[in-house]
Amino acid sequence: MKLSNLLIRPYQEEDWPFVWAIIKPVFRAGETYAFSTDISEEEARQVWIKKSEVTFVAFGEDEEILGTYYIKPNQPTLGAHVCNCGYIVSEQVRGRGIASAMCKHSQKEAVTRGYRAMQYNLVVSTNEIAVVLWKKLGFEIIGTLPEAFRHARLGYVDAHVMYKPLV
Repeated sequence: MKLSNLLIRPYQEEDWPFVWAIIKPVFRAGETYAFSTDISEEEARQVWIKKSEVTFVAFGEDEEILGTYYIKPNQPTLGAHVCNCGYIVSEQVRGRGIASAMCKHSQKEAVTRGYRAMQYNLVVSTNEIAVVLWKKLGFEIIGTLPEAFRHARLGYVDAHVMYKPLV
């Protein structure tokens, strides 16, 4: 069942407890993001909010935050025309089109901010739902890094670099 009336807006400081509640279990699981499974709340805030150019939240009609994403330059200066994004959807509402909506929103936002392309540096190969979704949204696997991710349950698994021109 798809979520209707999803709204996406820039992150506000008062959103942090809700964002942390969404990203914490994902980081703790050690299955899709390369951050330590025991990352502190402050370290998570630094990587998700402070080191990003901009962070967004997605919410429904009841204003409950259902997902979040960030945009940041993939590289400094001479590589800063390519952005990188990270997306996380609340476990309770996965499979309802929120990640797709946030990815589409991020692409428009990236173009507005002057980015020419979007690159995902470490898409864990076992995260098949994400790989399929990103391909559906126009991203290509431009490289596979053998055993580049140490999955909490599966050990060393491959990771993909995925890329999409925006202009």
